[in-house]
Amino acid sequence: MIINISEAKTNLSKLVDMAYHGEEVIIAKNNLPLVELVVHKPKAKRKLGLLAGQIDIPDDFMDEDEEINTMFYGEDS
Repeated sequence: MIINISEAKTNLSKLVDMAYHGEEVIIAKNNLPLVELVVHKPKAKRKLGLLAGQIDIPDDFMDEDEEINTMFYGEDS
């Protein structure tokens, strides 16, 4: 189905549903096809731990730094 962009604006939900159910939906401007609505297909699931063993996080990574605390919060009163 080829549909002009002005008509697509008013019927977007219907067109998305049609594309989702396998129908070909092409949006045109001045009868010139511009884009095709297609169902989104995720590329791949994210894999956790890809950098395991490749980086070294120091044991004191989460420790507070007094100099930085002073910059943010000022001198202790």
